[in-house]
Amino acid sequence: AHQPQSINVVFNSFFLSLTDAAFKCSSDRLECGNGRCITNRWICDGHDDCGDGTDELPATCATKTCQQTEFNCGGVTNQCIPLSWHCDGRAECQNGADEKNCSAKQCSANEFQCANGQCVSSTFVCDKDDDCSDGSDEASCPKPTCSTQSFQCNNSVCVPSFWRCDGDKDCADGSDEWPQNCVGQHTKKPAVHCGLHEFQCANGDCIHSSWRCDIADDCQDRSDEVNCTRPTCRQDEFQCSDGTCIHGSRQCDKHPDCSDLSDEKDCPTENVCEGPEKFKCDSRECISMDRVCNTQKDCSDSSDESVQCGINECLTANGGCSHYCTDLKIGYNCSCRAGYRLMMDKKTCEDIDECAEPDTCSQKCINLPGSYKCDCQKGYEIDPASKTCRAETGNVPTLYFTNRHEVRKITVDHREYVRLIPQLKNAVALDIDMPNKTIFWSDMSLKKIYSSSLDVAGNSSHHTVVIGNEIEAPDGIAVDWIHGNIYWTDSVLTTISVATMDGSKRKTLITNNLQKPRAITVDPVNNFMYWTDWGDVAKIEKSGLNGADRVALVTDNIMWPNGITLDIVNQRLYWVDSKMHTLSSIDVNGGTRRTLIYSEETLPHPMSLTVFEEKVYWTDMANGAVYSANRLTGSDITLLAKDLDQPEDIVLYHSLRQPQGKNWCNESNSINGGCEFLCLPAPLINQRSPKYTCACPDNMTMAPDMRKCVTVSPVAPPTDKKPAAPLPPKAPTKPAPPRRTVPTTATTTTRPTQKHTTISSNQPTQEHVATAQGNRLVASPEEATSSHPMALYVVLPILVMSLLFFGAVFLWRNWRLKNTNIIHFDNPVYQKTTEDELHICSNSSEGYVYPARQMLRMEDVDVA
Repeated sequence: AHQPQSINVVFNSFFLSLTDAAFKCSSDRLECGNGRCITNRWICDGHDDCGDGTDELPATCATKTCQQTEFNCGGVTNQCIPLSWHCDGRAECQNGADEKNCSAKQCSANEFQCANGQCVSSTFVCDKDDDCSDGSDEASCPKPTCSTQSFQCNNSVCVPSFWRCDGDKDCADGSDEWPQNCVGQHTKKPAVHCGLHEFQCANGDCIHSSWRCDIADDCQDRSDEVNCTRPTCRQDEFQCSDGTCIHGSRQCDKHPDCSDLSDEKDCPTENVCEGPEKFKCDSRECISMDRVCNTQKDCSDSSDESVQCGINECLTANGGCSHYCTDLKIGYNCSCRAGYRLMMDKKTCEDIDECAEPDTCSQKCINLPGSYKCDCQKGYEIDPASKTCRAETGNVPTLYFTNRHEVRKITVDHREYVRLIPQLKNAVALDIDMPNKTIFWSDMSLKKIYSSSLDVAGNSSHHTVVIGNEIEAPDGIAVDWIHGNIYWTDSVLTTISVATMDGSKRKTLITNNLQKPRAITVDPVNNFMYWTDWGDVAKIEKSGLNGADRVALVTDNIMWPNGITLDIVNQRLYWVDSKMHTLSSIDVNGGTRRTLIYSEETLPHPMSLTVFEEKVYWTDMANGAVYSANRLTGSDITLLAKDLDQPEDIVLYHSLRQPQGKNWCNESNSINGGCEFLCLPAPLINQRSPKYTCACPDNMTMAPDMRKCVTVSPVAPPTDKKPAAPLPPKAPTKPAPPRRTVPTTATTTTRPTQKHTTISSNQPTQEHVATAQGNRLVASPEEATSSHPMALYVVLPILVMSLLFFGAVFLWRNWRLKNTNIIHFDNPVYQKTTEDELHICSNSSEGYVYPARQMLRMEDVDVA
């Protein structure tokens, strides 16, 4: 259910066959010349769907008509594309008709129009960053000046004056914290303490100690590579790119031994004797084909001059080949038509299932005999130019990303590039509730999570604190747009938590086996969440949105997984690794892993990524840039934004990014699923899986009904002091129902006689007594009046019973002494007297009980 849709069909069952002369195709289908019916969407799409070419004939293309919501490309093919694709800056028609005669975009009042027609925020003009792709926003700029409420950095950038000398380097050059600008002010922040196996960078960041002096800049200030001595490898060793040494025999052994995989790069390929110009001898030698059957023995075993020379096996039953038979000088070989491959017998051809390979199509893949066809999910349509799925309608896809002191947005067509939220202290994580148009972000310096409506996000008075306490390092945020919750990671507290979108209810979901949790993404349609952890054992994990069914998906060939995102349409995860400089993907069950991009130039320190349609977008802190690439092939890498301060999280905004789903917590007129606190969706593993579970805050636990929450009462330590009498309650309290007590059984064993004594008691345990006493006191708040006659009736019987008991004990002891024999032994060896008391008692079954038998050795017995 979580795999990209791959439909395997037989050719005859895929198309509707004409079985009756009276049968007619429906109005939305084309009747092919061979009687088959295909959808009108496949007419003139460059693929022979009829099987006889009818759907691609010029006459058929001329009859194709477009709907009112579509644009007609005209020309020979008469292509139809969604009307929203017309003049979107990207040619979808093969003849480019959709981008002709388009009027220039009009910028808003708070935007600057670049020379190339692009619109950027007015605040980007003359900020020494080329925000226009043609650089026109930095042309003819006067020397900048700052207002009285701002501090001007040494690089002329203006920051709020209250950021000066606060311990954070808010200026890119750090001039707001220079000593000469902070005379008499305390600028030091509390020291950050790294872990035992970590190295602390000069800027306070913590990285793995093994990354120190590995010839890779892992600290942002590159302090991990300062004062390093490079190891010198022996002559029989291979030096990895990070400087470490491994034995030379481990290079190119098809198993990576270097942490950077450099020992398996540029390895020579095996000499394979293949192709029509090569002949492989039975003795495994490889010779040229023109030396075969030339009456000269060129192979050491003479296999090149076999008796098969001059025999054409293809003349008999096509050599047994399914498709093609090619006669060779010695023997023959079989080959298949395009879309087929040879089976193990090297003769029979079978269809290649192209859809079994991930990313064959951007969405749906339909396997056909000898071929395949791509299709799209609802809301998407095939782009005639790129043959990938694109959104039919909706807003222009827009990227939102954090840039330390601000949140920016840029349309993927570069037509608009503005600042959405200004003057933030240290924005890191980001996500958007798209149906409700609400943006969430975390501030690492202020240690808070905020939210705001997108329409008024630029006004700080509309910012709301969602989570403001018990939070240290919110590195990742994910919005559950169906159930109304947010999830976040905390790399300092090493936790993953959940809260309602207003923050009124929250719970820590996962606390164990986490080291450095960072990015997180959710799938509220299937109720799963996924996160990265770059601790000592780096990994990518998965669990339900309620924290259940946790499993690790990626544990090998992973070092610093910073960002992660989910392609919810294809159920595929994408992540970036800042140490390995890779962008990879895997399905949501941990299969079909692929490395799409490896690049130290465009992935030197990637932080976050997002996907939509056929594109993947990511931020890179080292380059201060935003990039895009084809997520299917890893090609077409494009720079979207540059000269950024500290780009971290990135989100793509489009209505199709967050599809609708069912909120089981509000089904059947149920309010919050009947839960007293949080109703969390449970992972949909199969049809019998629970739809949700209730959860309580961290300081409470579930009641027996698994709906309500109860406080965990601490167990008071025992005390010898007599407790003071409790005060009477202000109002009568209903006593708790009586609890059934369990009799306590004690067993005492005496070794010499092996006699067992069992004592049974029906008195309740101390805990039960305390409970019963408490209930009694609550039920009787008033102290009873003294009554002497009643006391006599109680005390006198107790005294009489006590006297009778002691008398019986006295008589029993006298009888016991009379029936006891005492035997004295004189030990002549040690001159020591031993007394042993033997109890000889009558027994109805055994007769007598004797002392325990002792084992004697033969050497201790005198034999006559």
